[in-house]
Amino acid sequence: MPTTILSVENLSKRFGAEEIFSGITFQIQERDRIGLVGVNGAGKSTLLRILAGLEQPDGGALIAQRGLRIGYLAQEAAVDPSRTVLDAALEAMEEVRQLGRDLERLTTAIADASGEALDRLLAEYAQKTLRFEAAGGYDLEHRAAEVLAGLGFEQDEFSRPAGQLSGGQRTRLALARALLADPDLLLLDEPTNHLDLQALTWLEDFLRAWRGAFVVVSHDRYFLDQVTERTLELSFGHLEDYPGNYSRYLELRAERLARRWAEYEAQQEFIRKEEEFIRRYRAGQRAREARGRATRLARLERIERPREHEALRLQLTTGLRSGRIVLTTSELVIGYPASDGSEPVVLCRTPELVVERGERVAIIGPNGAGKTTLIRTLLGEHSPLSGQIRYGTAVRPAYYAQGHEQLDPKLTVLGTIMRRQPMSEEAARTLAGRFLFSGDDVVKPVSALSGGERSRLALALLTLERGNLLILDEPTNHLDIASREALESVLEDFEGTILFVSHDRYLIDRLATRVWSIEDGVLQVAPGNYTDYQRLRATTQDATARVRPTAGTSDGRARPSEEMPKPARRSPRQVERELRAAEERIGELEERLNALADDLAEATARQDIEAIAELGAAYEAIQEELDAAYRHWEALQEELDAVTGGVER
Repeated sequence: MPTTILSVENLSKRFGAEEIFSGITFQIQERDRIGLVGVNGAGKSTLLRILAGLEQPDGGALIAQRGLRIGYLAQEAAVDPSRTVLDAALEAMEEVRQLGRDLERLTTAIADASGEALDRLLAEYAQKTLRFEAAGGYDLEHRAAEVLAGLGFEQDEFSRPAGQLSGGQRTRLALARALLADPDLLLLDEPTNHLDLQALTWLEDFLRAWRGAFVVVSHDRYFLDQVTERTLELSFGHLEDYPGNYSRYLELRAERLARRWAEYEAQQEFIRKEEEFIRRYRAGQRAREARGRATRLARLERIERPREHEALRLQLTTGLRSGRIVLTTSELVIGYPASDGSEPVVLCRTPELVVERGERVAIIGPNGAGKTTLIRTLLGEHSPLSGQIRYGTAVRPAYYAQGHEQLDPKLTVLGTIMRRQPMSEEAARTLAGRFLFSGDDVVKPVSALSGGERSRLALALLTLERGNLLILDEPTNHLDIASREALESVLEDFEGTILFVSHDRYLIDRLATRVWSIEDGVLQVAPGNYTDYQRLRATTQDATARVRPTAGTSDGRARPSEEMPKPARRSPRQVERELRAAEERIGELEERLNALADDLAEATARQDIEAIAELGAAYEAIQEELDAAYRHWEALQEELDAVTGGVER
C-alpha cells in the first residue's frame, strides 16, 4: 500500500478581503505524479509555496512524513549571480558534497589514530562511505553536467557566471538545481517555461524516471499528458481530485460537470413544482400540506449552480482573400551581417519554400536556432544574407511578436486598443472585455500587466489587423489552458494562412499541416503535425536501430517513455484541409520527380557522370519524400474516416 508523505487538511488562504481558496484537502503518496491545473489567478503558485513551507496558510494544517525533503522551483528563479553555472548546479547537492569533505577529514584522522579511537573513526568512515556512495557522491560533476546539458546548456557555458545568464537561462539553471537536489517531493511551478522541444523531451524522460513524488503546475498540456498520472484542479477557491493525466482529467471533468448540471436542473425543476403547489394551495383545503411542503423546501440543501470560468471570445476575420500562392522563397541564408567587416552570423539555411493559401506551417527548433529571425526576415524586418522572398497576390500579413514589442508600456489597455484602431471608448471596452479585461483592468498601464494579460492584449490587437496571413511567434506563451484552447479553436476555423513558431506540441498537433524544423542550422520541411513529424523522423533513422533490441527491453519494443503520444483529436474540417494540402504536395513532388527523370535521361545520353551522380541522389531523395507524403496521405484518409465514422463526403 502506498505511503502518504504529505497530508493537506482544510487549508485556506486570503489576501486582504479576497479569499483565494478554502477547504483544500488532499494527500500526496510516495511516487505520486500530480498535475495542478487552473486558470491564471486561481492560487496554484500560492498553494505550492504553502506546500514548500515558504508561505503560511490562514487556516488548516500540513502533516509531513518525518524527515520529508521538499524541493521547490519558483516561476521567477533566483540564483547567486557570482556562482558559475556548474558551481550553482553542484551547490544543490551540498549535503552530499559535505559527506565527501567529511570522508577526506576522516581519512586524515585515521592515519594518525590507533586503538579504540581508530575503531570509532573506521566505523564512522564506513557509515559515511555507504551514504556517500548511495547518494552518487563519486559522480556528482557528471550528474550535474548531464542535467545541465539536458536542459540546453553548452559545455562552454558551464564556467559562465550566473549573473551573465538571460532570464530563460536562469530559470533553466534553477530547474537543474531543483532536479539535482533529489528531494522526496518536488514542487515545480511552470518548469517548461523557456524550454525548447529538445529540453522538454529530456525533462519528460527525467520526470518519468523520477523516484520520488512531484506536483507540477504547467499550462503545457502535452507535457502534463506525458508525465502526470493524477490531476488536481483548483477552481473558484476549491480543489477537485481526478485520477489520470490531463486528457483523462478533461474527460472525467466533462462527465462530472454534465452530472452536476443534470442534478442542478432536476432540483430546480423540483423547486419550481413545489413553489407552484404552495402558491396554488396555500389558502385552500390543502393549505396544511402546502405549509408542510414550504417547510421542507426551506430546509432543502440547494445544489449550487455549476460555474465555469469566462473564456476568451476571439474573432479572426481576414477581410481579403489572398491568391493561391501566399509566399515563395529561393534558397535563403538567414542571419545577421557583421558590423565590423568580419564574417556574417549565419543562423540557418533553407531550401526553396512555398506556402499556399490555407496552410498552417509550424516552425520548430531549439532555442537560438533562428526561428524568430526567420519569421522577421519573411516579414521584411531583416534582409536575408542571400536569397529572395516573394509574397503572392493580395497577401496581408498580421504579426504577433513573442516579446509584445508592439505594446507601449506607458499606454493603458484602452489606450493601446484605441491607438491601434480609432473607436469609441465603449467599443474599446467591449473588445477588452472579450479578452477578459474588466472593471479597472482596462485603465491599467501595459507596464503593470502580467505576462498573460500582455498576451491577451496583443491578441486583441491581432484581431483588429484583419490579415489573411497570420505570422505568430509563440502565441500561447503565458496563456492559461482555457485561453490556449479558445485560441486554438479560433485558429482552427481561420480562413486564411498561418505561419507560427511554437514549442506547444498540443497546438502543433491540433493545427499544423506542415512542419518546418530547424536542425543543425538547416531548415527541413515535413508534412503533417508534430506527431507526424516525430513518426517521420523515427522512420528515417538508421535501419539497424529497427532490428536491434531497444535499450532497456529484451524484445526490441520501445520503453513507455519512447512511445509515440496520441495526437489531439481534430475536426473533419481540419483533416480535410490537411488532406488537400497533402494531395497538392504529392502533385508537386511528382512534378519534380518527372523533371529530374528527364534531366537524368539527358545526362545519361551525354554521359555526364558527375551530373548523373548528382541527379541520381536528388531523384532518390525526392522519391523518399514522395513515399513519406503518400504514407501521410493514407494516414490522413484513415483519420478522416475515423472522425466522420466512414460516412461518404
